[in-house]
Amino acid sequence: MRWAAVIVAAGHGTRFGRPKQFVDLAGLPMVGWSMRAFGEMPEIAELVVVTEPESIDAMRALAARLAPNRPARVVRGGARRQDSVYQGLCAISGECDGVLVHDGARPLVRAHDVRVAMREVRGGRACLLGVPVVDTIKQVDGASMRVGATLDRSILWAAQTPQLAMTAELRAAHERANREGIDATDDAALLEGVGVDVVMVPSTSENFKVTLPADVARAEMLLRAYAGAEPKAG
Repeated sequence: MRWAAVIVAAGHGTRFGRPKQFVDLAGLPMVGWSMRAFGEMPEIAELVVVTEPESIDAMRALAARLAPNRPARVVRGGARRQDSVYQGLCAISGECDGVLVHDGARPLVRAHDVRVAMREVRGGRACLLGVPVVDTIKQVDGASMRVGATLDRSILWAAQTPQLAMTAELRAAHERANREGIDATDDAALLEGVGVDVVMVPSTSENFKVTLPADVARAEMLLRAYAGAEPKAG
């Protein structure tokens, strides 16, 4: 199967305090780690990066440097993450049967986990990376802050990216959402809505999303540790 990778890097970094796509992280801009990871995977035939209009030229230069052997397109994002993903899907050629969508703010994604997830995808079946919830989760009324229920954490997982599907099925899910005014926080929810089975693939790495400034130091420490553990050439 030929794969396309869509990296979403079009956010304003509201909780971070500034756009974070180009924040330096262990020697590379944050989004560059995902570019390099996917650019080194032979399974991925096309790379699409979705970003802010003012970052398009810089993102093209970064993709050319870090994924020189992959056809890369950089496209303008939308107002919502969902809109940005759809713009990325529209930029994929008809030659890629499968697609993975990844947050550019998750720089610790590992090729091994992506490959395990790829093996799960087929017509009518999609998947995503995630981890079991370890905290006790309370359902809380937003106005009064009164706890209404304690959820069973044994069946709860925290969703991550990439989220993977057949390209045609993910496009169809987004087109339905556009027609019907559906707003979802991830692509898996849209796939569930059109009857595609979605399975969870356990992530084996610290594939967290850099959301707050304090996350940068943690991500940088792990990235340097990973680099130190990789076998040296020769």
